[in-house]
Amino acid sequence: MEDVIVRYISRIILPFVQLYGLYVVVHGHLSPGGGFSGGAIIGASMILFALSFNLKEGSKKISHDVSTVLESGGAVLFATIGIAAIFMGTNFLGNRAAGFPMGELGDLFSAGAIPIITFGLGIKVASTMITLFYSLIEGEEDHSHDHH
Repeated sequence: MEDVIVRYISRIILPFVQLYGLYVVVHGHLSPGGGFSGGAIIGASMILFALSFNLKEGSKKISHDVSTVLESGGAVLFATIGIAAIFMGTNFLGNRAAGFPMGELGDLFSAGAIPIITFGLGIKVASTMITLFYSLIEGEEDHSHDHH
C-alpha cells in the first residue's frame, strides 16, 4: 500500500509517540501509567511504523527475532528483581523490606527497584505486541500461499 499522507503523518508523529511511551514507562512510579501502558504505547508505535511504511522497513527497525529476545529479556529482568528480593529475605518483588530506599514525592531516582521492574515490564509489553503482530502477519502470509 502506497499512501503518502499516512507515511508523512506517521513520520511526524512517531518520534513523539515513542517519546511519550518512554515518558510513561520512566515516570510510572510517580504518576499513573507505568510499564504496561508505556510498553503498549511503544509497541503500538512500532506497529504503526510497520503498517505505514511496509513490513520489510518495520522489520529493519526491530525484527521478529529481536522482539522475541527482548520479550524474554524483559521477563528475565522482572523475575530477577523479584527473586533478588526473596534472597534478601522478603516477598517476591518486595521493595521496602528488601532494604531498598523508599521514594520521595516527585524524585525520579528514589523508588528503589520499582523503576527497574517497570522498565522490564515496559520492554516485555512492547516486544510482546511486536512479536504478536509479526506472528499474526507471518501466519496470514503462510495461509495466503496455501490457497494458490
